[in-house]
Amino acid sequence: MTRIVMGIDPGFSITGFSIVASEQGGRIVLRDCGGFTMSRSLTLAQRITLFHHFFDAKIVEHSVNVVALETPFLGKNAQNFLKLGYLRGMLYFLHDRHQTLLLEFSPREVKQTLTGFGAADKDQVARFVLRLFPSLRVPNSYDVTDAIAVSLCGLWHKAYVTAK
Repeated sequence: MTRIVMGIDPGFSITGFSIVASEQGGRIVLRDCGGFTMSRSLTLAQRITLFHHFFDAKIVEHSVNVVALETPFLGKNAQNFLKLGYLRGMLYFLHDRHQTLLLEFSPREVKQTLTGFGAADKDQVARFVLRLFPSLRVPNSYDVTDAIAVSLCGLWHKAYVTAK
């Protein structure tokens, strides 16, 4: 069975996402990626509803069987952290609804897995991703390359390898 991993770097304004698959022979295919944006003029409930519909459709469209998330860090704004919790809750709901494997990675784990250095900066991660997928046009922000990095962690994670 082909493993199809949707990696998500949650954000309340922009959520980076990507979908990767490992094909026979170990070739990694980037099936889809982008930044899902939500207008700041929408209510919290409207944003969560749009978020649900978007990611529900992606899971169905690509037959995703693994969801990989980057864990949040508190940072300076507790309100943003709380709002991210709503989005993460929706992803937990979608994981359960579609019976996917759910994996979570800290930013440090993602950096360590891709670059070999847990304190790498976002530019180093982006350069690794762009080297792996040279036809990818360079995104305007790190949201997309971070999501691809999270997808790759999901693809290479031991739980994923042993779930075969």
